[in-house]
Amino acid sequence: MKPLLFSNIIPEHESFHIQHDVRNNFYDFLHFHPEIQLTVILESRGTFFVGDKITSFEEGDVFLLGPSLPHVFKNDKKSAGVHYKHARAISVYFREDSFGDNFFKIPETKTLRKLIQISRQGLKLSGKAKKILADRIPLLSVKTGFERLIYLFEMLHLLSKTNEYELISSVNFQHTKDDVENKRIQHVFDFIMNKYAAEIDLAEAASVASMSVTSFCRFFKQRTRKTFTEFVNEVRIGHACKELMYSDDNINEVAFKSGFNNISNFNRKFKEITGFTPSQYLAKTHNHN
Repeated sequence: MKPLLFSNIIPEHESFHIQHDVRNNFYDFLHFHPEIQLTVILESRGTFFVGDKITSFEEGDVFLLGPSLPHVFKNDKKSAGVHYKHARAISVYFREDSFGDNFFKIPETKTLRKLIQISRQGLKLSGKAKKILADRIPLLSVKTGFERLIYLFEMLHLLSKTNEYELISSVNFQHTKDDVENKRIQHVFDFIMNKYAAEIDLAEAASVASMSVTSFCRFFKQRTRKTFTEFVNEVRIGHACKELMYSDDNINEVAFKSGFNNISNFNRKFKEITGFTPSQYLAKTHNHN
């Protein structure tokens, strides 16, 4: 049950591994691995914890996660009235030495070397690059031999050249591989995700981590670079954004369902976190759709 450091098994006859996930839930424990991970979401929406940040994911999203970057996908069973039977994704895993010990050190792979370095913060693709990669990643499964390798390199080349992405985790994030600390933060994440729509008590959260309130506040800030309240508000506003985008609920209903019992506070926090008022966000997303 503890958060795992694990390695994806890359068969001896392959230099990289392609994994198809079709499950009720994505692997929902905070984890990390030495492999670099390129993932496209095929079905489901939810919340994505990466390093010390939170973002959302939905169908068509593409992520590049660097080696040993802690992450966890928390998919929604139901979002804005839509029930998801499955969580589906395709991921490509490879190591920095998958193509030879010195492959990423030669002059011709300078841009790829830079890509791997920034991937340690996690990349969320956008725009044309996102669309191209979302279409191409599933096709890797039907490629064989040298063509398969070239096809992957073409995608990595595209990633190394595009600026259509956002960095997720902060550049100063320091990952600890301590199992006890990882287990604590995992339990707290689960606690928040299960209770964000209700009132959340700091003392109860500290109890979940088996810590005093004072120690817990210090621990949580060190691990996430946010206070516990700031983190909970980000989760709530993230949920509100999805509801505004995909449901027919009005702003007041979304606020209450997201754990806010004060509309003024909801409006203030929404603007603080997203840069938009709920009304502006609603208009922007609906115009985009």
